[in-house]
Amino acid sequence: MTATLTELSPSLVWKHFDEIRRIPRGSKNETAAAEYVVSVAERNGRTVRRDAVGNVVVEVPATPGREGTEIVVLQSHLDMVNEKNDDVDHDFAKDPIDAYVDGDWVRARGTTLGSDNGIGVAMALAVLEDDGFAHGPIELLFTIDEETGMTGAMGLSEEMLRGRRMINLDTEEENAIYIGCAGGVDVLLDRPVMRHGESTGAARREIRVSGLVGGHSGCDIHLQRGNANRILARVLGRAAEAVDFGLVSLQGGNLRNALPREATAVVALDGSDADSFEKAVASEAERIRAELERSDPDVAVDVREASGDRDAISIEDTRELVAFLVALPHGVAAMSLAVPGLVETSTNFATVELLEDRLSIVMLSRGSVKSGLDAMNRRIRSIASLAGASYREEGEYPGWTPDPDAELLRTAIRVHERVVGVTPETKAIHAGLECGVIGKAFPGMQMISVGPRIEGAHSPDERVRISTVDACYAYLRTLLDALSSDSDPS
Repeated sequence: MTATLTELSPSLVWKHFDEIRRIPRGSKNETAAAEYVVSVAERNGRTVRRDAVGNVVVEVPATPGREGTEIVVLQSHLDMVNEKNDDVDHDFAKDPIDAYVDGDWVRARGTTLGSDNGIGVAMALAVLEDDGFAHGPIELLFTIDEETGMTGAMGLSEEMLRGRRMINLDTEEENAIYIGCAGGVDVLLDRPVMRHGESTGAARREIRVSGLVGGHSGCDIHLQRGNANRILARVLGRAAEAVDFGLVSLQGGNLRNALPREATAVVALDGSDADSFEKAVASEAERIRAELERSDPDVAVDVREASGDRDAISIEDTRELVAFLVALPHGVAAMSLAVPGLVETSTNFATVELLEDRLSIVMLSRGSVKSGLDAMNRRIRSIASLAGASYREEGEYPGWTPDPDAELLRTAIRVHERVVGVTPETKAIHAGLECGVIGKAFPGMQMISVGPRIEGAHSPDERVRISTVDACYAYLRTLLDALSSDSDPS
């Protein structure tokens, strides 16, 4: 019989995760998740602070004899990424995540699991209720809206935190301690279009890109996985070389911080050109499948007849739009020369939608060197200008500069060596962590980030490794003990 989540170890962690996965908590919809945290705190007689933004802090008093030690902040975010496969009937506004145990992994059926960052929230709540280890005073910080702009961390009021040592619980790799992250900014492009009834054509075809792996637009950007928006632009560009057609609709991607897995377009064309159009798409699709054989073996590009009477945009405008889409960058722009293996600059061509009067595009650019990030965005702005599109940035957040000499880090490494038996890697991540925002708002904050093994975050393939959750929680307990003890944890 397959185990249930509540039968897993550590039981306190999985008990809370099982409750959290039942609560709708997509970004900007975290109220119910915050209320759950408050209910657990109040049930255990803990002091709760909330700010106007929606963040929650729970005070966990020190065990006897540790009252005078320095406060440690445990930080996690309440929201999750809502992504699902097109053929899955799931309403993220009301349906619980259908999680199940698969060997040493917990997964979800056809949707994101929410282990990013539900496991971090569950570990923090387990610490709140766990009386089996000694620790100093702890502040549990639960932020909102991390996934779509870090507005919770950005709006965190000064009086919410007293501690100046913070353990972020939002990384996804065992035997690693993260001490730095990239900054980022959303790039929004809009290009006006004009629809013309005379260009609708006698035939319509729908092109659908599907079957891509997807993933996190920061952590997975270097894996060279397919981008549905780029693939759709590419096959349309190839078809435009063969026949004339007008775009009727185009939509791809769902979230700024997820690699787009699906994209669809409808075109209008002369019936006599339909066969040539389909052949051009099929020819380019075959090349793409060969290129992505290792990263996305199930990629599919399908063409079928479509119906409808919506006006298309003109053939000339279609050519310009397709050229614009083909020209936009996606992926790694530079690797770090200071940290081997670390992506320094990247951009994610995240979403595209053809509206009634404009083409709307969202990209997410990341960088650990500000000048490189700025250069990437100047390139995008130049392409947009040439295509007659507007350009604006919003939601910029800072990076987190590593401090390899921090006392918190030295203690964390020594404890890891003792508990796990290996020296952890100290790393930086090409993704946004709230540490950058919080560190800027609270000068002098020493920070590290740890977590269990999570794979496929921000995609329906998301999964968390059970054994690493057990190991991570054991490590966290020992680290909290060591940080409030006068003895050397080594």
